[in-house]
Amino acid sequence: MDRAVPIARGVPRFTARPPAGSIVKHLFLILAAVVVAYPFFFMVTSAFKDLLEATHTPPTLLPTKLHPENFVDAWNRAPWGRYFVNTILVSVVVTVLELATACLAAYAFARMRFPGKGILFTLFLATLMIPGEATLVPNYVLMSPSKAACLGLPCLGWFDTYQVQIVPFIASAFSIFLMRQFFLAIPNELSDAARIDGAGHLRFLWSIVLPLSVPALITAGLITFLGSWNAFQWPLIVTSKPDFRPVQVGLSAFRQEAGSSYHLLMAASTFVVAPIVLLFLVAQRYLVQGIARTGIRG
Repeated sequence: MDRAVPIARGVPRFTARPPAGSIVKHLFLILAAVVVAYPFFFMVTSAFKDLLEATHTPPTLLPTKLHPENFVDAWNRAPWGRYFVNTILVSVVVTVLELATACLAAYAFARMRFPGKGILFTLFLATLMIPGEATLVPNYVLMSPSKAACLGLPCLGWFDTYQVQIVPFIASAFSIFLMRQFFLAIPNELSDAARIDGAGHLRFLWSIVLPLSVPALITAGLITFLGSWNAFQWPLIVTSKPDFRPVQVGLSAFRQEAGSSYHLLMAASTFVVAPIVLLFLVAQRYLVQGIARTGIRG
């Protein structure tokens, strides 16, 4: 006689409650996100308000009526087209040249042996602790067209040019460090195989190392491009003509011209910030991947 098989009764399942620490952490992250995003949100919404609503106290969160003509009016009040051309040109050239110098220097520090390599790399890293303001005066004296400002030293006289905004920034200790750390993670077996096939250092760098380092290249390039796009202090000092001014200096000049027209100022700020925000949103996955895959090997 067959024995009856007992039927297991359903056991109620209980959903584990998230720990209190996790709730606090997420609340803190949400609060931080709101604090960071609110100025950008306020700028965009104010760009669509009229003058009365943009200057209303207390400020309104959303416009009662959209005014997209603010962007056209703000664009026509300044040579923004020239500003954008200058900024894109300088940012692209600085990014390309800095990546080139960073890859060459990083490869030397990561894959080559020479006397004093450790000391030299330490000196490179030490420059990261020097604030940019400390090198502002020496760079100004070097680039100045005035013989009196040169203090008897040879000067380049590059004011109101593109090269004065490019040359001082074609080398970055941070980019060298970032690329070096990524190059260190590449297996030595690849370099041994390339050496057996007769490849030299440049061929190995170009054909093997750089294709494997695309995430790090995108990360370093994006950081460099963002820094060049947002540059303000140095271009403000070395440019006086709109023909060579970038958008950040142009926005500062427009702030004086717009006066109390805050809605136009917000519109101008929006189309100055929009391209770089879109670029970051498109490349953020590569940025995170590049930083995550960059080791901390010595």
